[in-house]
Amino acid sequence: MRTAKIAITIDQTLLAKLDRLVAEQRFPNRSRVLQEALKDKLDRLERSRLARECAKLDPTSEQALAEEGLPEDLKQWPEY
Repeated sequence: MRTAKIAITIDQTLLAKLDRLVAEQRFPNRSRVLQEALKDKLDRLERSRLARECAKLDPTSEQALAEEGLPEDLKQWPEY
């Protein structure tokens, strides 16, 4: 994975918590704490975006689309 160095400004209280995680050896360094926290946050935002988009769907029309052509397809499947 390619990485890039950036500079950030962070609240002193938050920095103290971050340093405590490193001191407790829960993370190897500050960068790793921030990378994982940022990744988790971005993943959650993406999942919530997906949930918002899914909420726009009409369940009745989605069910109709899912079942479209189903009787013909069932005839092609072998009996078990």
